[in-house]
Amino acid sequence: MEELIMTHLQFNLNINDLKESVMNSDIDAVIKASIVLVLNEFMEQERDNHLQADPYERTINRKDYRNGYYERDLLLSIGKITLRVPRTRNGDFSTSVFERYARCDQAFVLAMLEMVVNGVSTRKVKNIVEQLCGETVSKSFVSSLTEKLDPIVNQWANRPLNTMYYPYIFVDAMYIKVRENQRVVSKAVYIATAINSDNQREILGLKVDHTESYEAWGRFFQYLLSRGLQSPKMIISDAHKGLKKVIAEEFLGTTWQRCTVHFKRNLFDQLPKKNMEEVKLSIKRIFEVASVHEARKYKQIFIEQYGGNGKLEKVIGILDEGFEDAIQYLNEETHYHKHIRSTNSLERINEEVRRREKVIRIFPNTQSAFRLIGAVLMDYEEILSKRKLPVRNK
Repeated sequence: MEELIMTHLQFNLNINDLKESVMNSDIDAVIKASIVLVLNEFMEQERDNHLQADPYERTINRKDYRNGYYERDLLLSIGKITLRVPRTRNGDFSTSVFERYARCDQAFVLAMLEMVVNGVSTRKVKNIVEQLCGETVSKSFVSSLTEKLDPIVNQWANRPLNTMYYPYIFVDAMYIKVRENQRVVSKAVYIATAINSDNQREILGLKVDHTESYEAWGRFFQYLLSRGLQSPKMIISDAHKGLKKVIAEEFLGTTWQRCTVHFKRNLFDQLPKKNMEEVKLSIKRIFEVASVHEARKYKQIFIEQYGGNGKLEKVIGILDEGFEDAIQYLNEETHYHKHIRSTNSLERINEEVRRREKVIRIFPNTQSAFRLIGAVLMDYEEILSKRKLPVRNK
């Protein structure tokens, strides 16, 4: 912006004032002093152009008369400066400097927001603001900065979903700590991602609700449907109680894929602690196939091989009960298999949220949690949008 102004103006600065700043101040003061000199002179020329007359000039084109100055602060990304704003007698003159530099003010705010999104604590942000502005600021000031995220996050979180088809949707919930009625309570954060028809991953939305439940999952899906989401081919998730029922109720014709990573983990947890490496390899082999036929074949081999082992009776029971839900991905095109058999991609997003959330530890309220997590997801989605899944066979 400074370069833009200087490109369009020709004037003489008070070099003595600038020299004094260089000799007696640090580089930050020099930069501020330079900008003050430039902007003050710029406003002077703006007033001259408005009046259509130089100082003390007699001309029939004169529109008004000079009437001194008043001081006004301007907050820039390099800190706060004080300018001498010219006035006219009739008060019709208005400088464009503050409107032009609103972008710089926004840049400053966005820098603060970026710190918040990246997990910098409120206390640290407060200290940085004080260093930039040269004065003490309150926590409420920092909060007012972060609240500027609300309309941005809300617009993203409520954008329409009927402009794109999402054949594969991933859902999961994570837990956070929130202050509510002077108590610290646990809240569930529901997040949905998808692979869209352009073979790109996209974050569909989030919702902060009470503990994970059938009713809460229903509210989350209703929120997605209200934004125009069409029934996908498949929803991938873990086997939370009630979730499968909600999917069947809300998405007619949609297949539920049980996350194979969670399912295998459930099986491994039931194994004896010792000498189970061969058994684990046999379980993994069931899901490392390219067709439903092969998966069923290796499952049957596993049962025949270990069916007589009393220690594995519970494992075989769990495998038999959850097997069909865990191999639904094999009915899809082969090049999608590794992308849709688990919620690993969503787990990585959860880890990114958790990394930022650890700095805060306890959110002051539900809205602040929605704000921060939404901003993190928006930031992460920008990265995802630049990637396309390598799902085509060579």
